[in-house]
Amino acid sequence: QGIIIKHKLMSQPLIIINKSGGAGAEGFLAVKGANGDPHKIIITLSNLFTTPMATGVPFNWRDMTPIGMLALDQFVLWVNADSQYKTAKDFAAAVKANSGKMKMGGTGSKQEDQIITVAVEKAVGGKFIYVPFKGGGEVAVQLVGGHIDSSVNNPAEAVAQWRAGKLRALCVFDEQRLPYKEKVTEQQSWADIPTCKEAGIPTSYTMLRGIFAAPGITPDQVAYYEGLLKKVVATPDWKEYMEKGAFNTTTKFGNDFKTWLGQAEATHRNLMKEAGFLAK
Repeated sequence: QGIIIKHKLMSQPLIIINKSGGAGAEGFLAVKGANGDPHKIIITLSNLFTTPMATGVPFNWRDMTPIGMLALDQFVLWVNADSQYKTAKDFAAAVKANSGKMKMGGTGSKQEDQIITVAVEKAVGGKFIYVPFKGGGEVAVQLVGGHIDSSVNNPAEAVAQWRAGKLRALCVFDEQRLPYKEKVTEQQSWADIPTCKEAGIPTSYTMLRGIFAAPGITPDQVAYYEGLLKKVVATPDWKEYMEKGAFNTTTKFGNDFKTWLGQAEATHRNLMKEAGFLAK
């Protein structure tokens, strides 16, 4: 919204309405019910897949009109800076040796953080006690306080504590290292964090940051929003925001985005099924 206003990319005001209920379900159903209304768009995370699968809410991403992927959000495996675990390999060995005893903190239940936790369990051959909190900020505070052993917070949720020397980043759950080489701590940049696969925990996961519109809008209206978003991601402000949040800057539109969504849906269904998180 700020970039659109600053650069006068729209002649109409863009107004933010927060619908916080049901891990995104309230927002999804509101847009699903606005058939043919081109004045409603929604930003979605991977809860686009996980919320209906976990709750049975009558919703599927195909009930809206896909516009575009703006970025993919990263997840980092964090431990307290005073922790004995210096590497992801050390940590993986400890989880296996102390199966069912170590606490992994995350945001919510049966959502991205807990799915990654289950994937890590499978990769290392040990179990966690998963402890859900309301938000990533609270998770970071609990990890700094030593109340949990680890977290899989997004970079933006833990960067302040990392910069302050309170947390240690063990690995990033992406296929490639982050490209950002400017130092964040005295010793490390985001690019210095190994991928979890190269660090000894063979699993990866990134989270969608995508825009959808209401169902039943016209191809011209879809093209308008695609053009708008392409202008947004081309601005220096957006590039700065991407670096600050250590995002994966992949963008997709049109059929490329729809193909990705279909593949991501199948991946999430398999992950949710393996974890026993699918609604009965």
